[in-house]
Amino acid sequence: MTHLPPPSVRLLICGNADRGDDGAALSAVATLLPSLPPSMLECLEVRRCGHLRVEDLLDVPKGQVAVVVDAAVGIPPGHVITLPIGSITADESSPTPRSSHELPIDQVLGLAEVMRPGGLPEGTFVGIGGRRFGYGRPLSRSVRLNMAAFQSAIASELTRLTGIRSGPATPA
Repeated sequence: MTHLPPPSVRLLICGNADRGDDGAALSAVATLLPSLPPSMLECLEVRRCGHLRVEDLLDVPKGQVAVVVDAAVGIPPGHVITLPIGSITADESSPTPRSSHELPIDQVLGLAEVMRPGGLPEGTFVGIGGRRFGYGRPLSRSVRLNMAAFQSAIASELTRLTGIRSGPATPA
C-alpha cells in the first residue's frame, strides 16, 4: 500500500449554482480539476461550501493552506482577483467573497482568527466579479467571457502553493 502525504492545500469552493454568478466558482472548478495533473490533485483537499463559514476556516489543519474560490463583489463584473485571505475586508469598495451569507465577511474572518490556534490559515482568495445573483439566473455574460481567466488564476495559485506545474493531465 502506498502512503500519500496529507494534502497541502484545501480548496474551498463557494457558491450556489442556481443563483446566477454565485455559481461561478462551481462552474470554474468543475472543468478545471479534470485538467490538473494527478500529482497536483494528490496535494489538494477539495471542499464545497455553499457559503464561507467560520467553521470552514477553523477546520483547515495546521500546515495546510486554504484557497477560497468564489464570486466577488466590490470589483467590476468579470474582473478576476487574487489576494491573501487576511487582506479581505468588508469595505464595499474592496473585493469581497459573495458567498458569506450567515455573517458579514469581516465577522467570519475575525471569529476564525480569534478561535483558530495560530489565527487565520495562510491562503488566498481567488474571485471573479459578479453581476447578477438572483435565483434561477444563468451566469452573466461578463463571467462567462472571463471564465478562462478565472480558471487560469485558480490554476496559477494552485501551482504556486503546491510547486507543481499545472497543464493538461497526461493519460494514464
